[in-house]
Amino acid sequence: MKKALLIVFTKNPKLGKVKTRLAASVGDEKALRVYQFLLDHTFQITRHLEMDKAVYYSDFMPANDVWKKYDFKQFLQTGSDLGEKMSNAFRSAFIRGYEKVVLIGSDCYELEEKEILEAFEKLETKQVVVGPATDGGYYLIGADAYYPALFENKQWSTASVFNDTFQNIADLNLTSHYLQELSDIDDLKDLMKHEDLFAMM
Repeated sequence: MKKALLIVFTKNPKLGKVKTRLAASVGDEKALRVYQFLLDHTFQITRHLEMDKAVYYSDFMPANDVWKKYDFKQFLQTGSDLGEKMSNAFRSAFIRGYEKVVLIGSDCYELEEKEILEAFEKLETKQVVVGPATDGGYYLIGADAYYPALFENKQWSTASVFNDTFQNIADLNLTSHYLQELSDIDDLKDLMKHEDLFAMM
């Protein structure tokens, strides 16, 4: 396998700062509990993967947390919006010599190891891999090189993100593969699709 890196974007779990759309329905404390559950799910499905791994925190890097104990490299997200932050993470990874980079968030309870492994496998022959989300965004994006246009001129956290990214891929004449569509947990409607998560309320 080509030199590969999995990037996990996380938000530092702070009351009132995570799952704000969900919090509007269930309150800050329950929203934080759900986010911590999703963080743990993301950790559990990634910790045994054999490629290099990095966690990118939103606000600060904890001195010692569960990610560090499992050899995730630690970085801080840099940039003015989500697109610039992801772009900077990809650029840094390729500068460091990686040949395949996959980035995921920590909001997708339906995401499992198999989708991540499929993404890396497809990057052996494709230039870009995207995992579309049911809300019009995506839960995973991967590439074999740095393509900054993928992260520019987007209305992040809206239903247009996947379609705009799809158009970027076409405009750049990049070969691509699309994973199965999955659902992020952004609001109460998303939460109610999963009985075990909804039971936490």
